[in-house]
Amino acid sequence: MTTAKTATKKTKAAPKKRTPTAPRIDSLPTNPFVFEVLDLTSKQKTKPKKIEALQYYEHDSIKSVLIWNFDESIKSLLPEGEVPYGDGEQQQIFSGTLSDNIAREAAGGESATGQDLDGRNKTSLRREWVNLYNFVEGGNVNINGMRREVMFINLLQGLHPKEAELLVHVKDKKLTDLYNIDLDIVKAAYPDVQWGGRV
Repeated sequence: MTTAKTATKKTKAAPKKRTPTAPRIDSLPTNPFVFEVLDLTSKQKTKPKKIEALQYYEHDSIKSVLIWNFDESIKSLLPEGEVPYGDGEQQQIFSGTLSDNIAREAAGGESATGQDLDGRNKTSLRREWVNLYNFVEGGNVNINGMRREVMFINLLQGLHPKEAELLVHVKDKKLTDLYNIDLDIVKAAYPDVQWGGRV
């Protein structure tokens, strides 16, 4: 008696679905832009990883931006909403507000504010954070509203477009529109920060 071999058909295993992994926490260059740190933090999948990212890149510039955004006792002295151009000639050349053009640049569009997108010859919030007191209540009382607005516009035009975009959101306490970072994460990352009573 002979036994017949049964043919077994090999089936290919279904390809494994790749789940996108969060970027490595140590993936940024030395002295990164604030927007790079917040973007990396926002992309982390878990709260502990977000906290770790903020702690790894801890810097006073990052803390200042987060405090301005999340501390309810800090009141912005700048008008809420979009930022208009300060230069009438630029208003005629480019359509939209400075906020519109910064957002377009930050998304990789045309440079309507004269900024180069890689940030060469531009300043950063890492350098300029010490001047942010000029724009909040209780800060610099020796300048009037018009001068303050001009200073803010000049600051925005000197920053990398993504730094400027985040600062426009921070002045209105709307950073969470850009990044998946909340106050609980910030408090856990920076337990040394005192909240409230800043005015």
